[in-house]
Amino acid sequence: MFNLFKKKKEEKHRGDQYLSLKVREIVKETSDTVSVFFEQPEPFLEYKPGQYLTVILDLGGKEVRRSYSLCTSPFVDPHPGISVKRVEGGLVSNYFNDQLRPGKTIEIMKPLGHFTTDFHSKNKRHFVMIAGGSGITPIMGIAKSALINEPESKVTILYCSRSEDQIIFKNQLEKLQDQYASRFRVVHNLSQPTSSWTGLKGRLDSNKVKDTLTNILASDTNPLYFVCGPEGMMETAIQALESMGMPKELILKESFFTDIDAKEATLKASGKLSPELTREIEVIVNGESHRFEVPAGKTILEAGLDLDVDMPYSCQSGLCTSCRGKLISGKVDMIEDAGLSESEIAEGYILCCSSKPASSDIKIIIE
Repeated sequence: MFNLFKKKKEEKHRGDQYLSLKVREIVKETSDTVSVFFEQPEPFLEYKPGQYLTVILDLGGKEVRRSYSLCTSPFVDPHPGISVKRVEGGLVSNYFNDQLRPGKTIEIMKPLGHFTTDFHSKNKRHFVMIAGGSGITPIMGIAKSALINEPESKVTILYCSRSEDQIIFKNQLEKLQDQYASRFRVVHNLSQPTSSWTGLKGRLDSNKVKDTLTNILASDTNPLYFVCGPEGMMETAIQALESMGMPKELILKESFFTDIDAKEATLKASGKLSPELTREIEVIVNGESHRFEVPAGKTILEAGLDLDVDMPYSCQSGLCTSCRGKLISGKVDMIEDAGLSESEIAEGYILCCSSKPASSDIKIIIE
């Protein structure tokens, strides 16, 4: 009887964070990118434009999780959708591009993420968005939401792709330009265009960002910046914006990749990490306490999963915040905190996937 009660309790907690979605339609965006649209569950899936969801698949007898940004707008699109770009050797991205079919039911973790904003019909803003490759995915949802909710606001996208046939959402972007001619603009930059291409070409650099945006922003007083794409492109774009005097708090960024091992090595070499020791900690997940040891060198998440503690997670690289918990006592070394806002860090939140114990009195609450 106790085991049955415990199982039902675990299923209830899991239901608070997880749900199943049925694939409605799969759209081929480019040769290596598909958009997957889901049937709306009951009740409707709630999300903010720019957020991501985590898919959970059983592939080859092993559970795998990946986070993908929603490309849809809850204010415009009837069905939520994600876009998945093929990654060489990528287990999940290749499955989505080659094997997934309509009718399949997929388990997900409910949407999360801070790469978003609130909208109001009285706002008069300029959404300035710089995207590269699949970084256009969350940008699309935010752009459509801004255009429909804020009739006095404008949207400009500087979008970097490899070639003409690799422009994700090409048709959708063209339709938005036709529909919102005076309020929506896309400037494409191609790194490997055909000889007939007359637009921006080559690698994105600071001068291109400045030249493209200076005239566009000349008469604007209320811009808001969104940057998403490959790490190098994002660094270039953010540095250019900051050199133009754009306040840091007006620049929102979303990273899809980070080399957490390299960052840890750098921190270790500079003496900024505590000695790696085996420590016992307490983690409270949805009200249930778990005490366990974290072996030297392992993260809190790794140790918990090794012991079958049902801790939420996805990217395991410090970006998605699925494993976010609040540090009630003790100290940790957090290798990567890119997924957290400054206010969250100040409030004591940590990412279990990139945190290692640095003291012996650690208590973490995950809700």
